Amino acid sequence: ENSKRAIIQKMDTILALKGDGFVMMAADCSSARSILVFSQTQDKIKVLDDSKLLGQSGPQCDTANFSEYIQKNMTLYELNNNMKLSTHATAHYMRRELATALRKGPYQTNILLGGYDEKAGESLYFIDVYSALVKVNFGVHGHASNFLLSVFDREWKEGLSVDQALDVVRKCVAELRTRFLIAQPNFIIKVVDANGVRLVEL
Repeated sequence: ENSKRAIIQKMDTILALKGDGFVMMAADCSSARSILVFSQTQDKIKVLDDSKLLGQSGPQCDTANFSEYIQKNMTLYELNNNMKLSTHATAHYMRRELATALRKGPYQTNILLGGYDEKAGESLYFIDVYSALVKVNFGVHGHASNFLLSVFDREWKEGLSVDQALDVVRKCVAELRTRFLIAQPNFIIKVVDANGVRLVEL
């Protein structure tokens, strides 16, 4: 059963990159198991608050449970302390929760966390199912990483504009449609910056 869930986890595609004052995140919209596609409209990028995006790959039960648990506890922290968690603090809180659950009932979910803070600016964190955490300029989860990390290595540079970042995402999607065995016809793209979170057309 664990091996089946790991396979499901790898079928999702989540990618993100930092730009000049923003983080752009994209994900495929397919929901599938084995040979069956349930939906082509699933949103795998959760808006944690008005300054943070959470992209997750994995079985829906784990992604939904973990993201809602984190979001509600962030809200509770804000109500108790009259202040929001920064993106940095949120990333480390999530890492601790994944590590705590690892030897009890692990969450089968890989994570990209992007956010914008008034003082720290834009930031992007890569967290895997084993609770390894690293701050990155770009990241990909799923089998798609075999194709897309080389695209990011070639195309990403410091200080990208939104249009330039969107062009990189378009190249990533084109690469998947050319090379990837699994069909992922629909993608959703979100941007977080000083003005909040918004959807962007591919």
